[in-house]
Amino acid sequence: MNDVSAVTPLAITQANESSARVEDFLPHNIEAEQQLLGAILTNNDIFDRVASVISTEHFYDPVHARIYEVAAARIAKNLQATPVTLKAFMEDHAGLKELGGPAYLARLAGGAISSFAARDYAQIIYDLAIRRELMALGKDISAKAANVDVASEPKEQIVEAEQALYKLGEEGKADSGFQSFLRAVTDAVQNAHAAYQRDGGMAGTSTGLNDLDKKLGGLHPSDLLILAGRPSMGKTSLACNIAYNIAKAYRRGTLNDGTEGTVDGGIVGFYSLEMSAEQLAARILSEASEVPSEQIRRGDMTEEEFRRFVAAAKDLESCPLFIDDTPALPISQLAARARRLKRTHGLDVLFIDYLQLVRPATAKDSRVNEVSEITQGLKAIAKELNIPVMALSQLSRAVESRDDKRPQLSDLRESGSIEQDADVVMFVYRGEYYKEREKPGEDNLEAMARWQEDMEHLHGKAEVIIGKQRHGPIGSVDLSFEGQFTRFGNLVQPWQQRDDEY
Repeated sequence: MNDVSAVTPLAITQANESSARVEDFLPHNIEAEQQLLGAILTNNDIFDRVASVISTEHFYDPVHARIYEVAAARIAKNLQATPVTLKAFMEDHAGLKELGGPAYLARLAGGAISSFAARDYAQIIYDLAIRRELMALGKDISAKAANVDVASEPKEQIVEAEQALYKLGEEGKADSGFQSFLRAVTDAVQNAHAAYQRDGGMAGTSTGLNDLDKKLGGLHPSDLLILAGRPSMGKTSLACNIAYNIAKAYRRGTLNDGTEGTVDGGIVGFYSLEMSAEQLAARILSEASEVPSEQIRRGDMTEEEFRRFVAAAKDLESCPLFIDDTPALPISQLAARARRLKRTHGLDVLFIDYLQLVRPATAKDSRVNEVSEITQGLKAIAKELNIPVMALSQLSRAVESRDDKRPQLSDLRESGSIEQDADVVMFVYRGEYYKEREKPGEDNLEAMARWQEDMEHLHGKAEVIIGKQRHGPIGSVDLSFEGQFTRFGNLVQPWQQRDDEY
């Protein structure tokens, strides 16, 4: 019989040493980092060619990361970044002292062989950084899976892993922490520049409704917008209209930073938790073809109407509008599917119809806490994917008990969390709907005349009341509403009508 006890400790020691050597090795290329930095310090124009590929955190050597950061900050201010100008910012750096002090900067510039290969060096540095992040992420996933804990379910770990992998694929890093004020300011200036190029119109995605765009400045990335209303007010119709307008206007091209992306409109994701995808498509087709939705359901169409319906369906085939009608989706699954859609097809705007039908990831002791988790999850999706998220919401019956039926923030169901987490809260209100139910008896001619006058004034009109806007004014926006097509549109103002007459 073999003496296992004599062999095992040595075998374990050798295995541990081998494992430690593998773990200690992280893929990197110091020479590529030196060549890239040397090229930038020699010719600052090279920075513009590599800035879209790498950033500070992709460097393996922390000294190199600091040199790149300081050089980038100076170049962004149109100042020279050379060994001489960087010396004042770097001479007290402990890591640089170990490499020979400011003389190391001069050696980097002097050792730069070829500037034309700078982008290739940047790509090598980026690829190796991604490999390091993947290794760290793999270890983290493995460690969490090995830790058998009742509170941490495998499904939740899969969602977390997918989220981290998505961030790594999109941004080149799995975790994001503090960022410099310079980077934040640069992003703010780029947004302002985008708005300025549109003649001061907006920096966000257009809803296709001019007056609403002027009030909101478009739909902004990372914003959570709540669109609320009582039943039959048309909140789903308005969401469909906006989604269709955005998808119809989609155009891809070259962005200001030279990369490819959405330059107009956007790719739209629509979670329809109440209606089926077919019903939602029928609504959008009704609007596009100008055939009443009830006629589409019954198949009661003239030949001309059917031609318009088929033509609209063909036009819509190319629209980047994706519908998910899975009922009762947990917020974690909703986020995972949104990530997957952005990764595979792209995603610029997300709609959820409606908020109260989304399930929390875990059951809570009260409905208020569940809705709070859902709204926080939706806001997290908006920030993570850097897209506007519009969620529809129900209103409480308190509206019906008031003389003035216009909704208020306090009418939101579980209003505390919704109102707190949302960047914009909007209400759809149609006075015609309520006035129609106040029709007096035929024998009261005076009341009937007043009612008909009010109905004529309210007919075909809707109001979007902006009850909260974190970055802009509140107020109301008047829209046109064609009930037979379930279509909202731009309302022609009286002064515009007068101009048309001349």
